[in-house]
Amino acid sequence: MNQRINRKQYRPGASKRRQQYIFHRLPIIFIIILLLIFLSVFCWMLVRHFLGKDTPPGLFSDLSSDQTTAAVIPETTTDIEIFTEPDHANVTTPSDNLLAEAGLIAAGYDYDRAIETLKASPYYGSDPRIDEAIAEYENIKANLKPCDISQVTHVFFHTLVIDEAKAFDGDSDEAGYNQVMTTKDEFLKILDSMYEKGYVLVRLHDMAEMTAGENGTKMTRKTILLPEGKKPFVMSQDDVCYYEYMDGDGFATRMVIGDDGKPTCEMTMDDGTVQRGAFDLVPILEEYIKEHPDFSYRGARAVIAFTGYQGILGYRTAASYSQSPTYEQDRQTAADVAQCLRDNGWELASHSWGHRDLGTIEWDKFKADCDKWDNEVRTLIGPTDIILFPFGADVGDWHPYQNDNERFRYLKNLGFSYFCNVDSSQYWVQIGDDFLRQGRRNLDGFRMWMDIEAGSDTSKRKLDDLFRAEDVFSSNRPTPVIWE
Repeated sequence: MNQRINRKQYRPGASKRRQQYIFHRLPIIFIIILLLIFLSVFCWMLVRHFLGKDTPPGLFSDLSSDQTTAAVIPETTTDIEIFTEPDHANVTTPSDNLLAEAGLIAAGYDYDRAIETLKASPYYGSDPRIDEAIAEYENIKANLKPCDISQVTHVFFHTLVIDEAKAFDGDSDEAGYNQVMTTKDEFLKILDSMYEKGYVLVRLHDMAEMTAGENGTKMTRKTILLPEGKKPFVMSQDDVCYYEYMDGDGFATRMVIGDDGKPTCEMTMDDGTVQRGAFDLVPILEEYIKEHPDFSYRGARAVIAFTGYQGILGYRTAASYSQSPTYEQDRQTAADVAQCLRDNGWELASHSWGHRDLGTIEWDKFKADCDKWDNEVRTLIGPTDIILFPFGADVGDWHPYQNDNERFRYLKNLGFSYFCNVDSSQYWVQIGDDFLRQGRRNLDGFRMWMDIEAGSDTSKRKLDDLFRAEDVFSSNRPTPVIWE
């Protein structure tokens, strides 16, 4: 008897035909999915475009700049923003940071330390850029030239005039400010000119140092290595004390430690408020070197010199202020600021206690002044071996110091080994067995005016190797500038 076939019964080949049916339709399914994705992205881009800058805060907060990168087509084509995938090439790596650190060190001409920094890194040997940087620094180092220590010039300034209208306002102090001060704008122009001429700031201690030997300590010349065309110079600033007579005349009032750990200044404004900023040589030079690291040799800064009769750095630290309720706090703060200066590469020095001519005052007054400075200032700023003589004086003539010079011997016993007077010559350096002497050049209103008055007479112009006085001299200065 014939059996009726059940339609639900398994039929040979049915499974295979079902698989073929699904397989042939996969491309269509895949295309539909792609179209849905494309439409979603397109709609999202339209929303981003039309909302633009009016997008409510937080609406697209998840689309941060490190997730998408906007490439803006120039306006001549279209103003539509096209968002691309993340730019991983802009991600900073540890090797990038290392190379930047070494580059900054090398910019200050310390190629040995830059090379050591790279070789000491765990990334040395794994990043070819590190090997390339080392090779570059080795090549530059091989071509450095030793500088002639006897041809290192030394320039100096007093407190910088910040508000020229107040300093040059016709009162009794105007003539003094006009004569011996330099304005902030003049100082910046001087820096620019010297930088363009290839000058590089070095320390006094980069020129020579006291070293121990078989016969005791001796002043020994050092080697300053710079690229061809670079010229070393020393800078100093006298009277960094912000004296009381300067109040209200357009100067900083004191030096403080900034939030970044760098020394900066405070200044009292017309409305009585106190502001912090680049109101004198120290913070101005700090900012300049930050922008031009190749202006400083291995982190060098200027020499900062103090008297003591009213205190230092704008703090009334002299013994005559001991009855002030802030006396002890002022001394502590001044000491902290002095240490901050040292930590940032500044050299500290004596300018005598009472701003005295140490070469001519009576012997008893000479000793008393030196001892006061030792007791009231050195105790705040720490050890120093530099003295910058007031008035450009000295304790001897141009001949080398001898041990029979009792003033020299007294200063040596107090720890001084570097002695600087004032000399308008381009260079004056003298190195003896136990001292270094150097002449300093005053870059102030009087010296600039003398160059301007000299006109084309090059024999009387003393600053042209540094800058042209006519290009620097402030039009706000009263003229002529007379020495009084």
